[in-house]
Amino acid sequence: MSATEAINNADHAQMEKDVGPTPSPQNGDNGAPMQPQMSAEEHQVARAAARFGYGPLAHPGLYKSVEGRKFANPAPLGLSAFALTTFVLSAINMGTLDIAHPNIVVGLAFGYGGLVQLLAGMWEMAVGNTFGATALSSYGGFWIAFAIVLTPGGFQIGDALGESSSDPSQFYNSMGLFLMGWFIFTTIMLFCTLKSTVAFFMLFFTLDLTFLLLGVAYLQRGPDGHPNANVQKAGGLFGFLAAFAAWYNALAGIADTSNSFFIIPVAHFPWSPTGRVRRTKTDRELA
Repeated sequence: MSATEAINNADHAQMEKDVGPTPSPQNGDNGAPMQPQMSAEEHQVARAAARFGYGPLAHPGLYKSVEGRKFANPAPLGLSAFALTTFVLSAINMGTLDIAHPNIVVGLAFGYGGLVQLLAGMWEMAVGNTFGATALSSYGGFWIAFAIVLTPGGFQIGDALGESSSDPSQFYNSMGLFLMGWFIFTTIMLFCTLKSTVAFFMLFFTLDLTFLLLGVAYLQRGPDGHPNANVQKAGGLFGFLAAFAAWYNALAGIADTSNSFFIIPVAHFPWSPTGRVRRTKTDRELA
């Protein structure tokens, strides 16, 4: 007997144990073949379910819904995607290496900050974290939208608003409104971090200032008619801080005793549920 035949025989034996023997047509009292209880295709599905442990037929009567399964924490992935894309754009906004145009961000914004962060947000939805799903999915959408605006030639949004014309004020005003809208959204998210940790609060606080300053830079332009360079650099600086705060929170979510020699402190607020529990324990120890 070959190795393949042995594996198939073992699978067939396990299948019969889990979902019963493969059905075959049987004759009734009148000699006519009876309709099998399960078709061959249905039996193959049941066989896969029994072998891999999923599906309603894997354990008849004991099938558990998705919420009973174990999911990894998707937040560090989304935070890392946000951090790297923000890091590159913020460095350009600060005038690093005299890079004049942020076109290099398009690839990151579509692939990593956009798509990967959006997927992380959907996985946050699956694990039941409404805040994480809203934040990560929204900022993933932000990066995709930002990449669409910056894509050379493809969508022609900048050209339609006169970005390359002698009077690009329509484009700058539109970009300013775009950024101010994200400032408002980030402020809403910031309010929801006041009972979390200092590290998480600082991420949204610096990001909030980033959107505010960049929006102001586009709306209140300099004497040359272009975005206010000093305000834009200040926005880039706070974006730089937001990127490292996101990486810090991502590391705090990844590092544990199984992969790290140290645990990243995140400093819970004293009024947060965890902070109140720790303060109560400390008061008892002092008493």
